[in-house]
Parts: sequence; C-alpha cells; structure tokens
Amino acid sequence: MKKNETFSIAHIAVAVPGLQKALQSVEQVLGLKAGHVEVVDEQKVRLQFVEIGGVRFEFLEPTTSDSPISKFIEKRGGGIHHLALYVSNLEQKLKELKEKGVPLINETPQIGAEGCKVAFLHPKAMAGILVELIEKS
Repeated sequence: MKKNETFSIAHIAVAVPGLQKALQSVEQVLGLKAGHVEVVDEQKVRLQFVEIGGVRFEFLEPTTSDSPISKFIEKRGGGIHHLALYVSNLEQKLKELKEKGVPLINETPQIGAEGCKVAFLHPKAMAGILVELIEKS
C-alpha cells in the first residue's frame, strides 16, 4: 500500500451463536435482507453479509466447537468480533507491519470469504481490536 493510499472499511464482523436466528432479527427489526450463505472451512465459519447504510456487516456462526468464533462466543457471548479493512497488496502490507514489530496472527495470507486473501492482526496491535486485512480477489 502506497503512503498516500488509505485503508477502507471492508466490513464489521459480528459473532452470533445462530446465523438464521440473528438474520431473522435483522430482517424483522430493520427490514433488511442478507446475502447468500457462505461456508469458509479454513476459518471454520458460516457467514452472511448484510449492508446497512453503506456499511457491510458480516454475521459469523461457528461451524465447529474449536472455531475461533466458538471460543469468542463462549467467553463474551455474541457481538462485534472484528473490523475488516481493505488493502491493495496484502503480502507487502504484512511484510511492512512485521518489520515494524506489529504483532500478527497471520504472517501469510489465508483464504477468507468471497475467495479474498485475508490476514489478522493481533488485538494488541490496535488497542484490543481484532483487525482483518483483506485484499480483494
């Protein structure tokens, strides 16, 4: 990412114990429809996106008991899980962050929703906020 480029918000992720129930609430309360269901085996989640006021929300349901989302829900209950930001060159951005000593969860990109390359920064990097960096496919 060039110095004059800025990050842009990809989505705000919300962990939920039950995807269908959560999205029924979104539909009933806000009158919004969710997109298609996607399963990301590598991340052990089932998800759907909903756009609210120009911002995409990603609702995440764990698919296994050892999923990071399962662990999050067990500790904190459902709620906002992470902030996702687009970057133009994920490998380069990870290299730059590692050189700066930024704590990373993923030092190499993984495959995430919609086939995009993704990597997570450790919450210590951003004042306790889990941040996902995304390079569009």
